[in-house]
Amino acid sequence: MTPAKDATPEEFPSATRVPPPAGPVQPARSDRDLEEDIPYGVRIAAAWAWRLGLILLISAALIWLLAKVTFLIIPVMVAALLAGLLSPVTKWLRKRRLPNGLAVAATVLGFVGLIAGSLALVGRQLALGFQELWTEALTGVQQVQDWLAEGPLHLTAAQIDKYIEEATAALQNNSSSILSGALSFGSTAGHFAAGLVLALFILIFFLLEGDRIWLFLVRLLPRRARIPADGAGRRGWASMVSYARIQMFVAFVDALGIGVGAAILGVPLALPLGVLVFIGSFIPVVGALVTGAIAVLLALVSNGPVNALIMLGIVLLVQQLESHILQPLVMGKAVALHPVAVILSVAAGSYLAGIPGALFSVPILAVANSAIRYIAGRTWEHELVPAAADGSAIAGSAGAGLDNTFREVRLPGAHPGHVKDADRITGAPGSTAAPGSDVESPKGE
Repeated sequence: MTPAKDATPEEFPSATRVPPPAGPVQPARSDRDLEEDIPYGVRIAAAWAWRLGLILLISAALIWLLAKVTFLIIPVMVAALLAGLLSPVTKWLRKRRLPNGLAVAATVLGFVGLIAGSLALVGRQLALGFQELWTEALTGVQQVQDWLAEGPLHLTAAQIDKYIEEATAALQNNSSSILSGALSFGSTAGHFAAGLVLALFILIFFLLEGDRIWLFLVRLLPRRARIPADGAGRRGWASMVSYARIQMFVAFVDALGIGVGAAILGVPLALPLGVLVFIGSFIPVVGALVTGAIAVLLALVSNGPVNALIMLGIVLLVQQLESHILQPLVMGKAVALHPVAVILSVAAGSYLAGIPGALFSVPILAVANSAIRYIAGRTWEHELVPAAADGSAIAGSAGAGLDNTFREVRLPGAHPGHVKDADRITGAPGSTAAPGSDVESPKGE
């Protein structure tokens, strides 16, 4: 037996024991106890902070990804808007017992023919009126020179010629930049033409198989999320289609009012001006300001300041009728968007994606508004699931009053002869009742 091994503490007087702690022994605290020391408001704020941060991070990543593929996103969105506008025509042709393919072909060819005819008419008017406008513009420039010489500035002819020479020299010195800008415009025009062809191609398939494409996307989701996602998507689609149709009507009224007013005042290029106003009206707020300014400028150059003031009054009158009568009366509650939300969305869209962003920002906001309200209100629990391929059974009497954008929603390409949507949405035949609902959807014929 070794001394070190067998010795007891009493044999080592120098060894000291650790005294026990004074007072009661404090038990080890768990993480839950530590969390309870943090004020409840701080815990709630922290929980919201990391969740909102994650949402913002994912949103930023999604926006960055979409910005990289705008050459694909923009044609798809254009095709979606056109499909919403043209699907009633295709449906009407199908009701006349025209086959689906022929109905889509007739719709697309008619639309392309209408656009081509309008462009040809506008081009002819431009060719006829450009020479007259150029002559009047030169006359206006001469009047400005006379005012500079005889007006309060009292500039001499030599000073005016000097300023003109300086402006000409500045243009010559920046000719390379102007040329590069022209080349860039040519490249952009080429991309625009390619995107237009792609949008037309996608439009055909949206009109032919839009319903099947949507159901394919829905079935990629988990089974429990399919019915809510399908309902939210259909509500969003209804809002986008409503916005597009109403905006087209409003744009037509704007173009008619300003175009007729310009023709009565004798402003040249009244028809091209009306077409420009029609196109610009699809960009909320900004489009009306720009096209109205162009109309007033044309009146000023061609007919003088008095005529320009009258044209300004016509533009303001038409725009006030649009914003205070047409928009509330026609749009109503179909697309429930506050004007501040519209302005902010247009500003954000134009900053992120230029003109396409300004054009599509409001439809995207309308879709998001309806879809989020549908999901937040759990509306699918109070309405019937679409059972027929044309979506006619989507309307439940209880759910119809929960969302003021509600309507019968028919996706493009939906027509009789498809298998039942409820089975296709959930991925398995059987019960077609919505989750949490005791009402079973009617069977499709």
